[in-house]
Amino acid sequence: MNYIGSKFKLLPFLKEEIIKVVGNDLSQKVFCDLFAGTGIVGRAFKKDVQKIISNDLEDYSFVLNKNYIYNHQELANKHDLIIYLNSLELIDNGFIYNNYCYGSGSGRLYFSDFNGKKIDTIRTKIKELQDSHQIDDETYYFLLSSLLESADKVANTATVYGAYLKKLKKSALKNMTLESACYEHTNNSHEVYKLDSNELIKIIHGDILYLDPPYNQRQYSANYHILNTIAIYDNFIPYGKTGMRKYNKSSYSKKLEVSQSFEELIKNAKFQFIFLSYNNEGLMTPEEIKTIMSKYGKYDLKIQEYKRFKADKNENRNHTATSTFEYLHILNKT
Repeated sequence: MNYIGSKFKLLPFLKEEIIKVVGNDLSQKVFCDLFAGTGIVGRAFKKDVQKIISNDLEDYSFVLNKNYIYNHQELANKHDLIIYLNSLELIDNGFIYNNYCYGSGSGRLYFSDFNGKKIDTIRTKIKELQDSHQIDDETYYFLLSSLLESADKVANTATVYGAYLKKLKKSALKNMTLESACYEHTNNSHEVYKLDSNELIKIIHGDILYLDPPYNQRQYSANYHILNTIAIYDNFIPYGKTGMRKYNKSSYSKKLEVSQSFEELIKNAKFQFIFLSYNNEGLMTPEEIKTIMSKYGKYDLKIQEYKRFKADKNENRNHTATSTFEYLHILNKT
């Protein structure tokens, strides 16, 4: 899944620097990914550590992490269920089709009519299987995660869901096929939360705390609202041209609140090693971050240049730089 702030390309850099600080043997370490997003960093460490603690307030993130992090053993009949869900006769009056497909009269073009109906069909059946106890929670999140990723592949957007394209692009014209969202099998169990990070940090503890909070005023709830809607699948009235749902704004996306929230988090963290990913376009300056983290132990900084994420081809109207710098702020907390 293409994702704002994804650390996929930075994983080799992150793993190398974390191992330099913590050591090669992570087998007895508890690793917390507090702003997990799609869970890509936690997934990279899942087989290396004793336990992953994953957290994110977004519903789509919670679903993805319940599959990729929490699920750790083989699920019975998962492939048969994927085949079954793909074979269902399409329904005509589902929520996604009615509100986000052009043929319904909504005026919105997030999905082709076929794909909107297929998303509704599969999402409705997944809920029926859960409500009738034909599948357990692990299988439920596996199937729902599979649907989110499959739907994302045929979405008619320029990566994010803040707006739809005026015409169906090539990938959006393809008929969606539900594909399995695979996950790593491990002997150890893991934890996944959907809580405010500054509240969760007060009740958890471990060894390695990885932080990747929002950098700027961009709201993930807005940019991925369709995925949240598929994940929740509730009955609400979408508003505005893009069919938004109500959402909360993160304190990490507010210039007047971010520094205070960040220091509270660091102060309350019961982890020895803390790693903060933050780039040079963030609301907090490197100097602010250094000042805060240095109060609580030994501070260090590593920098990596990488290609900027672009949500659309016209984004260079606001940013002329083609690359940005990832700052990995490191704290050995005392």
